[in-house]
Amino acid sequence: MESILTDRPLLRQQIDRVAEVAGYLWQKGWAERNGGNITINITEFVDDTMQALPAITEPCPIGKTLPHLEGCWFYCKGTGRRMRDLARDPMANGAVIRILPGCTNYEIVADAPIAPTSELPSHLAVHDYLLAQGSPYRASLHTHPIELVALSHSRKWLEKDAATRMLWSMIPETKAFCPRGLGIVPYLLPSSVELAEATLRTLDEDYDVVLWEKHGVFAVDTDILNAFDQVDVLNKAAQIYLAARGMGFEPDGMTDAQLRELSDAFGLPK
Repeated sequence: MESILTDRPLLRQQIDRVAEVAGYLWQKGWAERNGGNITINITEFVDDTMQALPAITEPCPIGKTLPHLEGCWFYCKGTGRRMRDLARDPMANGAVIRILPGCTNYEIVADAPIAPTSELPSHLAVHDYLLAQGSPYRASLHTHPIELVALSHSRKWLEKDAATRMLWSMIPETKAFCPRGLGIVPYLLPSSVELAEATLRTLDEDYDVVLWEKHGVFAVDTDILNAFDQVDVLNKAAQIYLAARGMGFEPDGMTDAQLRELSDAFGLPK
């Protein structure tokens, strides 16, 4: 069967980026078994002939009404699928879906009837929020970066912006590339409505990356590579902090004056 990516180079490029990031997540040890999820909004890459493609499943309920997603298309990691397999063959381990009129159901269009991630309602709720805000962000990523999750086991780093201040201070690039810092969501049941709602509230506080206590992170950005990069930069800062602690000392970190100088030099938020 011909793939939906055939003769659609821009769409293929987006899916290839997802596969690239999935490989990075596996290589870093951030995607054990079928851990983690990726969902990207591909609506702008859908042409007229793709619009006419028939569904390969019956309509599936989202579980909520998401009014800003009318006419939207998404590529989603498949439920139970491993990132290492998605990296090798994204269309055999993910689904292309379109949101149906009324914004309460979706249908799978290609390439195979693979059910999207079980966290699809949460991911779609985030995309609905982003579109409502007029955001250019089109990618959402959930993964399990080891050092950031380790920090979340200490109450000290769960205080608002405590982890952000420490991570920014470890290396100048952290604030330069993650100027909004790291939001915090206290532990809630994975895949729960409560976790999704808490994540939306935290994103609404002007964060791009949210740390879920004892679980992982959720990141949004313009595309999936940028979302990955934000998590990668923040986790590198956590690695530096934990490496210093492992050598037996508390790292000094950059001073407030040095961080202000950095913000002024690069036009970053204070």
